Amino acid sequence: MQDSFVHESSYVDDGAQIGAGTKVWHFCHIQRGAVIGTDCSLGQNVNVGNNVRIGNGVRIQNNVSIYEGVTLEDNVFCGPSCVFTNVNTPRAHFPVHGVYARTLVREGASLGANCTVVCGHTIGRSALIAAGAVVTRDVKDYALMAGVPARQIGWVCECGKRLPDSLSCTCGRKYRLIGDELEKVEG
Repeated sequence: MQDSFVHESSYVDDGAQIGAGTKVWHFCHIQRGAVIGTDCSLGQNVNVGNNVRIGNGVRIQNNVSIYEGVTLEDNVFCGPSCVFTNVNTPRAHFPVHGVYARTLVREGASLGANCTVVCGHTIGRSALIAAGAVVTRDVKDYALMAGVPARQIGWVCECGKRLPDSLSCTCGRKYRLIGDELEKVEG
């Protein structure tokens, strides 16, 4: 935890690791075995579960719980109150005892405020999940997803702008479709 900031109202359990330059704000809990990369920001009331892996440069806004089984790669953005699950059929009287469905959020993806990511899925690189959407299946790289359940409504650039039909962004990046997958070709 050297060279990181943890607000005095937050708890960091023994065995948790926090990278240099990371800031953990008010009322957070970082549980045993969690590994948080460098230069991250965890807003108020964030819970990071046991053994969770969070990459570098990740931004987690207020009121987000990242449960065991979830991995966030580098530069992921989690909007306020976004929700992760880790059990598909939870029952209070039949606990799973550490057997959790895996969820992977790939590099540069953004999850909007109040969206829900149902466990067992992968969200692709630089994908954008709209506020309030419910992800119930895998999401392709650069996909723009919205609705309940979330459906793809377009493509987004790495910079976050919605791509026009030409698949050329005003930032200079260019993409092409190969089958039903988007690939960056320039920028």
